[in-house]
Amino acid sequence: MSNRLNEVPLLPTERVDDLLTHHLHIIQSDEVFSFSMDAVLLARFASVPPRGRVLDLCTGNGVIPLLLTTRTAAAIEGIEIQPRLADMARRSVAMNGLQERITIHEGDLRTLHLTAGYGVYDAITVNPPYMPLNGSDLKLNTHQAMARHEIGCTLEEVIQACVRLVRTGGKVSMVHKPQRLVDIISLMRKYRLEPKTIRFVHPRANLEANMVLIEAARDGKPEVRLQPPLIVYTDDNEYCPEILDIYYGTKEVQS
Repeated sequence: MSNRLNEVPLLPTERVDDLLTHHLHIIQSDEVFSFSMDAVLLARFASVPPRGRVLDLCTGNGVIPLLLTTRTAAAIEGIEIQPRLADMARRSVAMNGLQERITIHEGDLRTLHLTAGYGVYDAITVNPPYMPLNGSDLKLNTHQAMARHEIGCTLEEVIQACVRLVRTGGKVSMVHKPQRLVDIISLMRKYRLEPKTIRFVHPRANLEANMVLIEAARDGKPEVRLQPPLIVYTDDNEYCPEILDIYYGTKEVQS
């Protein structure tokens, strides 16, 4: 790994961060995008087949595909609309020697089915932009604004892409804000994705949830399970044991 770390070129503002599990590393830059806990939780929560094809939408710098390699031998793909982020993801894949496991596409998830085909993936993960485009907070640079706001795609377009690309019975896993849960469930059912598992993430046990993990099955039967809440911090401001297990790759989020 040390040789590959030295061989992969970095831009002046980029750094290499340790993913804390399986000796994985990732290229990041505060100028464009840095992953956060939501991506790690999604990568551990999502149901993925032991083999087959898995797709990560809105892949950013590729953190979710990298983490998914620790859980499955499936072929993993990611698609990212921003050229610089797609390039960072590809270099991170190369830095980890995972070119035969992960393919990063630069493109628009809304049209991926035109080249990839319909129903070709066994599982899809997505950590989409959370905020509707309303002009209230667009002072960020273009990269950061697109990561946070529905500029390149809306929630409905993300769900439409998922149902086009996942096979019947395949799983779609998403992390989002609880404030959008009604929208998510309504749109999933509109496009034949049946919510099956929901888990709320709380910063502390006495605080309301600030993330929600949701998994749906294409053309599934109506039945949803609400998992126990996932608590991030203890009263002493330390990570809870389950969070530590998730970060270090020894435990999956219940699904």
